[in-house]
Amino acid sequence: MQIRADDVLIVVDVQNDFCPGGALAVPEGDAVIPAILEIAPKFEHVVLTQDWHPAGHGSFASSHQGRHPLETVTMAYGEQTLWPDHCVQGTWGAELHAELKLPQADLILRKGLRRDVDSYSAFFENDRVTPTGLEEYLRERGLRRAFFAGLAYDFCVGYSALDARRLGREAVVLREACRAIDARGSAAAMERRLREAGVVEMPSAL
Repeated sequence: MQIRADDVLIVVDVQNDFCPGGALAVPEGDAVIPAILEIAPKFEHVVLTQDWHPAGHGSFASSHQGRHPLETVTMAYGEQTLWPDHCVQGTWGAELHAELKLPQADLILRKGLRRDVDSYSAFFENDRVTPTGLEEYLRERGLRRAFFAGLAYDFCVGYSALDARRLGREAVVLREACRAIDARGSAAAMERRLREAGVVEMPSAL
């Protein structure tokens, strides 16, 4: 696939807490880094996202008495999966992985800042209404087709790609540059949703 000047690579949540040794480690999460570093120079525009939760965030199981990670609760905006405390603002776990060296990145977008709502997607919080500002940023710069890599395929990467399609954008997931949590079949379920939405999935070799 030919990369165009108005393409953007969106690298999702490659942070310490999602890599081995982190609080919410995605299996082989750090294995996405070499693939991302290989493909990033092909793009004129790169955006990084960063989960950036306040302590006591509503998506943490510890914020709900008697609840455990991977259980679901009903929040004001709908169903929410609960997670271990992760990517707390200012902690080592919230930092981008040290090997993710992308000094050419145009933007680091922090999401999940509001205590009462999670934000999987790079475009919208989980209420599906509140924008993160990314769409406006891309539109102002004339960027059109969005390529996605990072963590985790079945949550933040997948929801970002689905929202890109919902906003009328072409969306491509670089599958070999992603890893999944795969909780209770979530990877296969996300793959179906992406296919139905018209998201293109392809190897990271471009």
